[in-house]
Amino acid sequence: MLRENVNLAKRGIDAFNRRDVDGFSEVATADFEFVPALLAMVEGGSIRGRAGLEAFFEAIPNTWDEFRTLAEDFRDLGDRVLVLGRVAERGRGSGVELDAPMGLLLDFRANRISRARAYLDHGEALRAAGLTD
Repeated sequence: MLRENVNLAKRGIDAFNRRDVDGFSEVATADFEFVPALLAMVEGGSIRGRAGLEAFFEAIPNTWDEFRTLAEDFRDLGDRVLVLGRVAERGRGSGVELDAPMGLLLDFRANRISRARAYLDHGEALRAAGLTD
């Protein structure tokens, strides 16, 4: 049977893909932090709390016609969950499609997601989780 954190991770990813801030807020802490892979590489920044998530969701249609996280493998690590899958994106205007590996490392506090770190490489996500495969 799947542990509760894996179920919360699935609910969070589903809400993220729907751009449902209320749904995501149900499974996240008020001070939730999201570190998107590209933002972290380019600006070294993160998105914090509901207001940050709302701004991120509002900005997506400016760049992407499609922007989805496709979760394929969930690994329960106790107070963390590692998610391996893909991102499927299609550029707004250009129509360029991207289908790339993606990893998420989700931290939990008080039965809610407190932080999500995204990686564009399964190996990098595994190493961040302290795993080798």
